[in-house]
Amino acid sequence: MSSHHIVREKQEPALYIHHLGNFDEEFLGQLLEWSPTLIVAASEYEKAISLGLKVDVVIGPDEQMQQQENTKWIFSSRANLQTVVKYLIAEKYPAVNIISKENRFDDLAEFLPEINIVLFTETEKSYAVKPGFSVWKPAGSIFHIDIISYFETSNLKQEENGDFVVLNDGFVSFNFSTDYLFLSELL
Repeated sequence: MSSHHIVREKQEPALYIHHLGNFDEEFLGQLLEWSPTLIVAASEYEKAISLGLKVDVVIGPDEQMQQQENTKWIFSSRANLQTVVKYLIAEKYPAVNIISKENRFDDLAEFLPEINIVLFTETEKSYAVKPGFSVWKPAGSIFHIDIISYFETSNLKQEENGDFVVLNDGFVSFNFSTDYLFLSELL
């Protein structure tokens, strides 16, 4: 008996490639596994095509670029993260994975109440969590935490270099009084 997976439109996070660099192709394949809407910056379009990717939307300044059939072009004087996130919110996407050079939420924090954002770099996965967040992790897992306020956690130990290491296999929980805490994990 065969199994069929039906993915409702916008059920999976959209994927925006802002800067691909040397991002691991196997991990890229995992992000594309459920055929999310794929958006790329115009500067990354040629590279995306060379990888055989079907691009849904291109954002950037050059509308004359040769493009795949059925690819939508969104003109923007420059492809920036805010433009993409505003577009996704307007299109009612609940979440987006972004591949970029940096994993900073400075320009994106204002959008967190409206859309779930996960930032990927070549080495890290970063995301914002709300108070009371918990996740199961194996012992030895490492978190980088952008400490913007006091927080309490269980099953973590801070190392001298500022990393937080999971002590035992099991849940790690985070409690704090700000709206979000920003976590990063090594890929």
